[in-house]
Amino acid sequence: MRVLSNPIIVRMLVVLFVSGFALWIATLLLRRMRRMLTEESFLVDSTPELEQLPMHAYNAVIQQLKQQKHQLLSEQQAERRRAKTSENISAAVVSNLSSGVLFVSTNGLVRTANAAARNILGFASPAGMSVGEIFRDARLKPSSELRGAVADVVNNSLQEPSASRTVEAIYRTPTGEERILEITISPVFTPSGETLGAACLVTNKTEFAHIQKLQEERREMSAEMALALRNSLATISSYAQQVAVSRDPSQIQQLAVDIVSEAADLDHTIGGFLASAKAAKNAAGL
Repeated sequence: MRVLSNPIIVRMLVVLFVSGFALWIATLLLRRMRRMLTEESFLVDSTPELEQLPMHAYNAVIQQLKQQKHQLLSEQQAERRRAKTSENISAAVVSNLSSGVLFVSTNGLVRTANAAARNILGFASPAGMSVGEIFRDARLKPSSELRGAVADVVNNSLQEPSASRTVEAIYRTPTGEERILEITISPVFTPSGETLGAACLVTNKTEFAHIQKLQEERREMSAEMALALRNSLATISSYAQQVAVSRDPSQIQQLAVDIVSEAADLDHTIGGFLASAKAAKNAAGL
């Protein structure tokens, strides 16, 4: 008790306790700092590997995407070249057709027309014109199954697209020349089934109609010719029978004159028929 009551001893014990406590705190701090330094060193050593791996993968993905983009562009260019070639071939085929081709959009305006269509219709450039303007004076032939104006038939095909329709029309060009046209109207659809418009195939049947008319006239002339020939032969035969039984020289002479006159008329009729047949043959180009 006397030792503890001594101030020097008490002071030394306090100092010793404080020193021990400080040493314990310092030891804890050193261990904590060592642990932190070890973890930091591990993180520093492993960071480049962790950063290097994602960068390598990123570069590989970028290179692959570039290759795919280049391949896609090459395929698109090849597809454009094929489409352009196909379009050029189609345009060349349409432009060299002897029949006219018109493409009419759903609003009734002509978008394209080949050279034959321009020549047949008599317009330098029908593109941009309406169907009503082009076929303003055209009328269907009486023998056609449909009725109404040609423009109405085309517009009806655009409004109610169905199967192709073929009509024959009497058409008058801007210069006043009358032509017989055969028009086939076919609707044009997209792959999804939507109506793009109608394609009109126009064929000039004027020469063919003229040949048909000449043939009909030849048939009529042949019938008339057969009737005239039969009548003339019957008349000549009658005159000849009268000559055979007549004893009057003046009557025989008159009958002979009548026979010669009837034969001349028959020769004139046959000559006219042959001339008409030759003209029809030349017109047909035979």
